[in-house]
This record gives sequence, structure tokens and C-alpha cells, in this order.
Amino acid sequence: MLEKLRPWFKHLIEPIARGLAKMGLTANAVTIIGAVGTTIVGIATGITGWMFWGALVLAVLVVFDSLDGSVAAITTGGTKFGAFLDSTLDRIADWAVLLGCIIYFFMRNSSALLEQQRYDWICVSGMALALYSIMTSFVTSYARARAESVGYEAKNGIATRSDRLTIILVGMAICGLVNDPLWLMIDMAVLAVLGTITVFQRMHEVHVAMRANGDAGAVRAA
Repeated sequence: MLEKLRPWFKHLIEPIARGLAKMGLTANAVTIIGAVGTTIVGIATGITGWMFWGALVLAVLVVFDSLDGSVAAITTGGTKFGAFLDSTLDRIADWAVLLGCIIYFFMRNSSALLEQQRYDWICVSGMALALYSIMTSFVTSYARARAESVGYEAKNGIATRSDRLTIILVGMAICGLVNDPLWLMIDMAVLAVLGTITVFQRMHEVHVAMRANGDAGAVRAA
């Protein structure tokens, strides 16, 4: 859904991208810095439990990570390896943010076990939903890559990467403000549902396109 705002957003961050280019930073460097920073902060947020502040820092890092395309356009014009690197590191960053949520739930559940001698089912449910959301996130990206490998596109869906990150960061921020894991668990449930819908939307998109071209049965599974 938020993909429709991409042109406006790219225009907004262009001055920042020009500043980074003048500093000598390459698009690949921006990609690596953004991914490494997101991975470290995502995991650290879960360990410390500082969900609100972690969400704010992650939001800044997500914006920084999105600058690589603009920097590439200003400098080299973009390369195939740069696109490959960006897509690959994005998967790691996505995993790290959700891993941070899992760690947060695990730490809260451990505290409940120590203090009350019982499981916190909100945290247990949150961990399960976050694990499921990791799967849908990866399958969504794989569906697009696999579709492109056989000559089709699968870019649409109710929850693209920008949507998923927004949902996660909003949930983390609210959870941190009210200090209640219930809100993050609800957020993970929403993410899981939308992620599932997106996977099937992309499968349907490719299937319809293949049937239109008469080759729906001609492609073998990997």
C-alpha cells in the first residue's frame, strides 16, 4: 500500500542523498550501513526491552537504508550487483527486526515464569506469530524473485516491505509507550494475517498472468 508513496518519498529524501554522495558514500556503502545498523538495533531493542526508543532509531535507519537507490541514481546510476546486495541485506534486516520482537517476548515470558511460575500466553502467542511473520516475509520476497526468474512480475500485495516495516515499528512504539506486550502481540497478529494475504495475492497474480499467456502448466517448480 505504501509503495504508492515511493515517488513522493524519493523526492523528499533526494537532498539527503545528494549530501551523502558529496561525502563520498557509495550506494553499496549506504546499503551495508543501513542493514548492519538495523540488525544490531533490532536485536538490541529486544534484549533491552526499550521498544519505543528502539522503534524510533529503527525508523531513522529504515529511512537511511532507503537512500541507497537515490544515491545510486546520483552517482553510478545503479548496478545489478547493487540491486542484488540491497535485496539480500533487506532480508537480513527484516529478520533482525522480527527477531528483536521475538527476543522481547521471550524476555517478558521468562520474567513471568520467574515471578509467577506460569507462562505469559500473550508472549508465547507473540513469539509464534512473529515466527510465522518471518516466514510470510521471506515467501513474499521469494515469490517476487521466483516470478521474475520465469519472466513474470509479482510486486503487488496488501503488505509490501514498507507496509510490513511500518506495522512492526508502530506496534513496537505503542508497546514501549504503554509497556504492555499485548499491543505488540496484536501487531504481530495483524502482520501475520496481512503477510498471508500478500503471499496468496502474489501467487494469484502470477497464475493469472501465466494463464493469460497460455503457459500456466509449462513452468516446473524449483
